[in-house]
Amino acid sequence: MQDLTLVMAQFDPLVGDIPGNAARAVEAVREARIEHGADIVVFPELFLSGYPPEDLLLRPSLEARLREARAVMAEKVSPDVMVIMGYPGVREGKRYNLAGVLYNGQWEAEYAKQVLPNYQVFDEQRYFTPGETPLVYEHRGVSLGLLIGEDVWDEAPLEAARDAGAEVIVTLNASPYHRQKPAERLRLMEARAARAQCPLVYVNAIGGQDELVFDGGSCCLNGEGELAVLAPYWQPGLMPVALRQQSASRWTVMSGEIEPDVEPEESLYCALVTGLRDYVNKSGFDGVVLGLSGGIDSALSLTIAVDALGPQRVQAVMMPYRYTAEISREDAARQAEMLGVHYDVMPIEPMVEAFMTSLAEVFEGTERDTTEENLQARCRGVLLMAMSNKKGLMVLASGNKSEIAVGYTTLYGDMVGGYNAIKDVYKTWVYRLARWRNTQSPAIPERVIERPPSAELAPDQQDSDSLPDYDVLDAILERYIEGDMSAEAIIALGFERDDVYQVVKLVDRCEYKRRQAPVGVRVTPRGFGRDRRYPLVNGWQPGD
Repeated sequence: MQDLTLVMAQFDPLVGDIPGNAARAVEAVREARIEHGADIVVFPELFLSGYPPEDLLLRPSLEARLREARAVMAEKVSPDVMVIMGYPGVREGKRYNLAGVLYNGQWEAEYAKQVLPNYQVFDEQRYFTPGETPLVYEHRGVSLGLLIGEDVWDEAPLEAARDAGAEVIVTLNASPYHRQKPAERLRLMEARAARAQCPLVYVNAIGGQDELVFDGGSCCLNGEGELAVLAPYWQPGLMPVALRQQSASRWTVMSGEIEPDVEPEESLYCALVTGLRDYVNKSGFDGVVLGLSGGIDSALSLTIAVDALGPQRVQAVMMPYRYTAEISREDAARQAEMLGVHYDVMPIEPMVEAFMTSLAEVFEGTERDTTEENLQARCRGVLLMAMSNKKGLMVLASGNKSEIAVGYTTLYGDMVGGYNAIKDVYKTWVYRLARWRNTQSPAIPERVIERPPSAELAPDQQDSDSLPDYDVLDAILERYIEGDMSAEAIIALGFERDDVYQVVKLVDRCEYKRRQAPVGVRVTPRGFGRDRRYPLVNGWQPGD
């Protein structure tokens, strides 16, 4: 009987940086061997290419680059450590999502993912051919059954691996985060391990890639379906798993480190910080600039930016107009001082008046309406983009999901930006996150959290003048967007008919705005963009 040390390599690859990802893997294997005495090191799904590679998979040179990187790894990785790594590959004219086995300087075996997800953010059937056979690889007395991603969510590949003699199941994953996903994932893994009646090793990716963010939480469960090892969420690193042979064909996993549960606000906040940090850093921006209005959305966005990048890489700009309340000016200045960011005040009145003078003749005989309000927002957008161009800073937009859903945003105004950290965060969650973040250290003035929200584009304006209260609005939006419920089904739950139809019509009408919005961190089961795709022009009417 013997023991083996398997190390889960929970790291963040850069999509397309195949040589860099290979070098990171070589270094990780070296560290795993030195620090943990690793016999086996497992990396996430498609680690070598990064995930998701999207149409990079169609590039003619991709396969040659992957072969070269794998050859480098075969030469540099210690021959006595077995490496299991995910990568794409073309075999006999077909492209597969693969898990390769590297040992003793040779890539000895490959497994092709069998279940290709094609829902929500996944479109693997666009790129890959499904595999058809299990792979059980024997190494130092243990038979390892390999799975990738969706394979473990479907029972058939796991059953096939067990039938083929697998004594330990190893699954490579790149499982995107949303608020309910960590708990949902753990429940499923517990059920799968108990069904297989053998240890199950689940290695997940970490880090941000465009609007997707990966939370880690790699884990190992014993054959009774009990959690034995859980790697930290939101932290890259190496997590060892001790496998012990109990009999000729049965292995168990020794209990190891298990990360404690965290509050849902902390998990969500970490997702936003991770998504923004990796987008800015991987894109090569020096930092971010954002308009700081004294309101809750820009206040939370500023805090996220400082936590992601540090105050020295964040610039805040207050751009007041005649409708900007004095307390907004005071609170914006106070928060900038609290967080230690560079802060400027740039009044937009001269710009707005210059535009109004130029438009006076064509506007003659018309009543004042949202046109004049939007002009204020667009002047602010022009200033922010000018600062972005001059200083190499990315503009950070700060519209929340509730506003974006109903179009309570201005194209080429407050929608200007390269990224939006709170794009998929409902307004009620904006408040929850702000309150939670202040329990960690003072970051947002309490008055910003307590005062009624307002766009401050007209005298005495409040959001509630044109929208239902956010508790009601968000409850309707979640049912309509996440749940795909009809207007009448939502009304049947007790919501006011006028509120429901107002909200549903606004959501449908404003798809064209959302198509032009910056990307942002996806943290709900159905975010705008990758998840929810509706035609811009259509004759669909809300109802049943």
